[in-house]
Amino acid sequence: MKILTWNCNGALRNKFDNLSTFNADIIIIQECENPAETKHKEYIKWAENHLWIGDTKNKGIGIFAKKNIGLKKLNWSDNFKDHKVKHFLPCSVNGDFDLLAVWTHSNKSPTFGYIGQLWKYLQVNKSKLNKSLIIGDFNSNKIWDKWDRWWNHSDVVNELNEIGIESLYHNYWKEEQGIETRPTFFLHRQLEKPYHIDYIFGSKEFINGLIKMEFGKINEWLKISDHLPIICEFEN
Repeated sequence: MKILTWNCNGALRNKFDNLSTFNADIIIIQECENPAETKHKEYIKWAENHLWIGDTKNKGIGIFAKKNIGLKKLNWSDNFKDHKVKHFLPCSVNGDFDLLAVWTHSNKSPTFGYIGQLWKYLQVNKSKLNKSLIIGDFNSNKIWDKWDRWWNHSDVVNELNEIGIESLYHNYWKEEQGIETRPTFFLHRQLEKPYHIDYIFGSKEFINGLIKMEFGKINEWLKISDHLPIICEFEN
């Protein structure tokens, strides 16, 4: 099985053809429009098997799969002490494993933006994460940890490690958090401003079953987004 994640930077209806070369079974896209509310016929056809959530019809997070793959949205809570966090889209894949698609948001929070949103989501749903993948744009990296917070990037990574869920990138490439050599995002598409903020975390089944991890080529993908796609191939 091949799984891909990518922040398309909007207008996926004009960009989804670029993903065909990877032939991924499941595709997680951040900042894409709602296929159910578009008039773009080719995009509707491409997104025949999908789940989607978002604040507006023009920008949200979607999970797209081949026709033979079953996607069932899971009723996990996105409320933490009466505060709705975003964006998190959990689903069951073929009834075999759970996938949590992530696009963290500032959510108008001066302290719990981005990685703080994921930290809050984990406090409510961590017990549900067993045979699971957590995939997407975290908008976070260890380099932005702040000493006086317990919901830093490092804290989230540690909490996930405690339940047997690890970053596939860091396990595969044998690199440490915060010193990644392969960026996933270029601020304003500028080569001199690279960051690693997109991740795929998985339980032991996925850590042990990972065959290959690759990234979209910078010179090709920066023409259409500020993020690079990440592709993981697993044993079936």
